[in-house]
Amino acid sequence: MTTKSIPLTDELHAYLVAHGSPPDEIIRDLAEETRSVLPEHATMQVAPEQAAFLTFLTRLLDVRQAVEVGTFTGLSSLAIARGLPEGGRLTCFDISAEFTGIAQRYWERAGVQDRIDLRIGPAGDRLRELPYERHLDFAFIDADKTGYPIYWAELVPRMRPGGVIAVDNVLRGGRVIAPRDANDRAIAAFNDDVLADVRVDPVMLPIADGLTLARVR
Repeated sequence: MTTKSIPLTDELHAYLVAHGSPPDEIIRDLAEETRSVLPEHATMQVAPEQAAFLTFLTRLLDVRQAVEVGTFTGLSSLAIARGLPEGGRLTCFDISAEFTGIAQRYWERAGVQDRIDLRIGPAGDRLRELPYERHLDFAFIDADKTGYPIYWAELVPRMRPGGVIAVDNVLRGGRVIAPRDANDRAIAAFNDDVLADVRVDPVMLPIADGLTLARVR
């Protein structure tokens, strides 16, 4: 099968970001602080084009009830919260008070802190605090890779018909083809499970490290 996909060089990536929705000062400062303070973890932050896409998608879907699993320093949650309408809510699940402490400062700076409910603790347990009914419009999963099946199992039954789940890092730098470690193997198995899940209509996109969008039936 022929393909029109092209590899992204650094220069082409910069062009893509600049001609999409370029990061504003708050996003640039958050990204820089994350790189400076947490250099060994900075790759956990979503790419700038992902942040723009999350805001766009949240607005496109008219999301009012959203969930994020894996908040880190808050770039993805900031992007989702910016896309919410008046009265919209984003519930964030993370295990690190240190990392999310940075996030909270930038939520406040961006004026979206009143839209976000942060819950610290194991997401597999805390997701069960959500009503067991089909009420969520959007969910974003970007946490520990071996936990993806658990988060998926908790979220799918809580999504409204037509709601969307976005899952990050589904390509693992290309290693899903030949997994090298437990995380690679977990994502490769998870991708197979999503494809076979009759409750959703999935599509996998080559955004950053791979992003799956699954529309819940």
